[in-house]
Amino acid sequence: MANRYFATTPRGLEGALEKELITFGAQNLDPRVAGVAFEGGLSIAYRACLWSRVASRILLNLHVYEAATPEALYEGARNFPWEEHFSSDETIAVTFVTTRSAITHTNFGALKVKDAVVDRFRDLTGVRPSVDRQNPDIHLHVHVLDNYATLSLNLAGESLHRRHWRLSTGPATLKENLAAGILVMAGWPVRSRNGETMVDPMCGTGTLPVEAALMSLDVAPGLGRERFGFEKWKGHAPESWRPLIREAKKRDQRGKERTPSIWGFDSDPGAITAARQNARRAGVDHLIQFERRELSMVSPPEGSRGLLTVNPPYGERMGNKKALEGLYRRIGVTLKARFPGFDAFLLTEHGELPKHVGLRAASRHIVYNGTIECRLLHYPILEPKVAESVAEVEVGAEAEAEPAQVSTRVEGIDAEMFTNRLRKNQRRLKSWVKKENISCWRMYDADLPEFAVSVDTYDGRLHVREYERPHSVEPMVAEARLHALLEELQGTFQTSPKDIYVKQHARQKGKQQYETIANSGQFFVVEEGGYRFLVNLADYFDTGLFLDHRPMRKRVEGMVEGKRFLNLFAYTGAVSVFAAGGRARTTTTVDLSNTYTDWARRNLELNGFGGRNHQVIREDAFTWLKSDRGLYDVIFVDPPTFSNSKKMQDSFDVQRDHVQMLQLVARRLERDGVILFSNNFRRFKMDFEALEEFDITNISADTVPPDFARSPRIHNAWELRFKKGGK
Repeated sequence: MANRYFATTPRGLEGALEKELITFGAQNLDPRVAGVAFEGGLSIAYRACLWSRVASRILLNLHVYEAATPEALYEGARNFPWEEHFSSDETIAVTFVTTRSAITHTNFGALKVKDAVVDRFRDLTGVRPSVDRQNPDIHLHVHVLDNYATLSLNLAGESLHRRHWRLSTGPATLKENLAAGILVMAGWPVRSRNGETMVDPMCGTGTLPVEAALMSLDVAPGLGRERFGFEKWKGHAPESWRPLIREAKKRDQRGKERTPSIWGFDSDPGAITAARQNARRAGVDHLIQFERRELSMVSPPEGSRGLLTVNPPYGERMGNKKALEGLYRRIGVTLKARFPGFDAFLLTEHGELPKHVGLRAASRHIVYNGTIECRLLHYPILEPKVAESVAEVEVGAEAEAEPAQVSTRVEGIDAEMFTNRLRKNQRRLKSWVKKENISCWRMYDADLPEFAVSVDTYDGRLHVREYERPHSVEPMVAEARLHALLEELQGTFQTSPKDIYVKQHARQKGKQQYETIANSGQFFVVEEGGYRFLVNLADYFDTGLFLDHRPMRKRVEGMVEGKRFLNLFAYTGAVSVFAAGGRARTTTTVDLSNTYTDWARRNLELNGFGGRNHQVIREDAFTWLKSDRGLYDVIFVDPPTFSNSKKMQDSFDVQRDHVQMLQLVARRLERDGVILFSNNFRRFKMDFEALEEFDITNISADTVPPDFARSPRIHNAWELRFKKGGK
């Protein structure tokens, strides 16, 4: 006699689940919202538990009865012969779902059914089963629909989406069965057998690539599970289960001969590290090529064709919708420029963001990522009609254009202009770089209005930061220019894409330049002036070493021998390292941030400076100045332009507050000492009248290095000394 089952799945994957169940031998299938009802013997249900890639649970229907009231719900559950299915020795848990019914509170409904079950056992045996919500032996499922309750046994137990290969997750990680469903809907099983390539340009912690690899190898998703929900059930038939396990193991062995082509890229090195760990746990790390690359630098293996899947931020759990428009434009530019002949499938929240991709979707499927209604959009990437770097497509064109009519008109972008200027800058600065033995310097700084970026080299690694785009430049054009620029950089310097770090959007103000944008922890060491410094190009808008302060650091080194040096708003302490190297008697480094005081301490220790003579203090500079009683011979002050940190008592504006700040600093200055004051506010005006007790010298021109000659207002710097004869 056939049993009646219900397999649950994320909403939108019902069709994929139905096709899967048919291959298992299921009969009389009835697709419903978030699942498929079917009939079959126990072996069919076992096969679904072991092999289903898109199901969440396999529920064995036990009993249906009317439950319009809490009392009826309780009585129906109490009268069911649970003792035929498990004993009082087993632990239980109850999941309760209600739809269009008088009972609306799920916790209340679960409690009533639990009470009914344990009361029945207590009446029959005098012993009640215990409840274990985390890891029960028997997991009961109750669905009340239109006041009728269906009692079911959850044969899967723990949700089938948990494959147990995941060690690390990101802030908006896809569930494994949703990822598998996307791959099935995109045709990956057939594509993989045909030798096609799969690419995920924003792979995060690797869910889509890992699921693609397991699918290609024909690995049963449930093969690595410790246990299923049916194992303590009295109706369990081991003689039907064991052959399925043997078959799965044989298929697993045969699958090891396959070598699918799967690539995962992400701009966050921390995500790539996590993805590799996950792939290793799944046993597919040898089959997936994971690389850190900026989105604009992602490309498939030469000559390959196949499938691209991408799950970018939606602006719900991570990101901001307005800020994400540029990301979606960048996705469109990258697809058109780098992936002709591929089929791209993009999962995103239903809304306006997909319009910024600039491509016409050939199909749309409604899919739910948890509670978020999404669209799985299929973009066939056409082969270009002519050789081109970037095809221009009007934003929003997907609403009107047919796929075959998408414009491939070449945007007039001459990236050679950028390359020529870059080479000109290199020739101009070559002798200076060699003479000064400099490994970190600015090679390009918005020299051409068409390419509004800065390009810095950090010992061969490139740090590219895009400036705020003029309103007169269309977003798609700006994205195309950036894309072309990155290609030129890669070709000109023969640099791996993983060694090009891109920061986009506006210039950062004040402490914004210090804010975290990733969490890779990827530090490496560079040298300057014979000293070593830790830099991080991935995690922050700035890198840990201000290149335009190079002459200022050298200036400090030459004036501190035998003196007491104070570094306020010290950031990562690079100036303190030069002071210590210049034989300062003591150095004191003060900053409000835990991150940067730790970084400063590491920089000092990296160069052999530590102990009581080289203190690093985490405190608000103003608070510390008011409490400290020491005097210093040389004080370096480099405050933010503006700050309203929660750790500070008041906001700070360098133009408004510089007089008060410098007067406070002066209390800690010896009579023959000097204050070196620097800031990045381009319109800064020194209030000479309010600071009449000082001789003030503008040293800005002397502290801007040759590689910043095009931007002499990158910072302004001042030297302040007490006037002779002053009190």
